[in-house]
Amino acid sequence: MNPRTLFRAVAVAEVVTWAFLLLGMFLKYVTRTTEALVPPAGSVHGFVFLCFVVTTVFVWVNQGWSTRTGLLGLASAVIPFATIPFERWIERRGQLSGSWRFAPGAVTPTSFPEKVQAWVLRRPLVALLVAVVGIGVVFSVLLLLGPPGSWGGEGS
Repeated sequence: MNPRTLFRAVAVAEVVTWAFLLLGMFLKYVTRTTEALVPPAGSVHGFVFLCFVVTTVFVWVNQGWSTRTGLLGLASAVIPFATIPFERWIERRGQLSGSWRFAPGAVTPTSFPEKVQAWVLRRPLVALLVAVVGIGVVFSVLLLLGPPGSWGGEGS
């Protein structure tokens, strides 16, 4: 899988989970028919959001995006459905082309983020396990904290 394919797949997943979450919120707050979709939609969306953040940083390092481009990529996950326009924009600019720069036998990494990426590309199964466990831990902590509106506010 190349950077373009990975980024596109996770950007689309982010849009799909946004739609699922917004549908659940619509049914809960607008039609007042059910709130049953909000917890699973929120959980799935939260997990995919974290995956999108990790993927964006990974592709940012590989593609050598500017700080502005990388931060715009991260911000696109916060705005419903913005990951697809962002993905199309960087694709048009040629910023998703090519393969993994730090794959075995390719460019030698120099910075810490590049060395981490090279390790991931050289040990993908171990890295996947570490990523899934790491994202799972962050996800679990966020679940324990509850919805963002209840963090340290009157709702806790």
